[in-house]
Amino acid sequence: MPLVLAATPIGNIADASPRLRDALATADVIAAEDTRRLNRLVAALDIVVTGRIVSFYDAVEAARTPPLLADLVGGRTVLLVSDAGMPLVSDPGHRLVAAAIDAGIDITVLPGPSSVLAAVALAGLPTDRWCFEGFLPRRAGERRRRLAELVREPRTIVFFEAPHRVAAALADLGSAFGADRRAAVCRELTKTYEEVRRGTLAELTEWARTGVRGEIVLVVAGAPAESPADVDDATLATAVAVLLETGMTRRDAVDQVAAEHGVPRRRVYSAAT
Repeated sequence: MPLVLAATPIGNIADASPRLRDALATADVIAAEDTRRLNRLVAALDIVVTGRIVSFYDAVEAARTPPLLADLVGGRTVLLVSDAGMPLVSDPGHRLVAAAIDAGIDITVLPGPSSVLAAVALAGLPTDRWCFEGFLPRRAGERRRRLAELVREPRTIVFFEAPHRVAAALADLGSAFGADRRAAVCRELTKTYEEVRRGTLAELTEWARTGVRGEIVLVVAGAPAESPADVDDATLATAVAVLLETGMTRRDAVDQVAAEHGVPRRRVYSAAT
């Protein structure tokens, strides 16, 4: 029997698909990131679960994967659900999927709600090419290092962020990408108080200073196309300085800035000294 990866509502219970309802009612085993949220979901859907429910969150994923694989090998259907949205998207499940593939187990997906796709659609930014970066690092220095690596990323970028870190994250994004870079903060998607704020990173940082609540997805425009002739020495020096503040060595910072801006390394070194 297959391993089933099922998307669950991210807020509005009416988004639960008929396939999800049937899978919850008939699966032999349900591996849930949070069993309490699963119980609330099935109660809201008025579903009677006949299978065994096991918790499957980050701290126990490695230990729970072998017995769940044994269930699959034994012919049982295992349904994997996260708190909300699609499993494996910044949620546990990769180990189980990889193990199932190695064991020759069939895997199927029940598509549905996704905060990432919803935010991309709502942001009003280019959608022809985009990338998902998940959660930014919690520590300021690590977060700035990650953003420094993305300065020249041309695609629209999607991040998850905790509400109490949104203001700091937006400020760091503005410092790294430029205060005028366009972005959107998508809050409480599909829920009663859904809100999408669009503007420059400077505008959004100011808005977030008073506090933001709820589940957050940040969508940021990609870097504009730039030719080497358009880059002045002050820009190169600032880029190197930002990287040095994150703890990067001068040599590595110069190398990265040269690669990002498509200019000779010697020019960057000269600008930064």
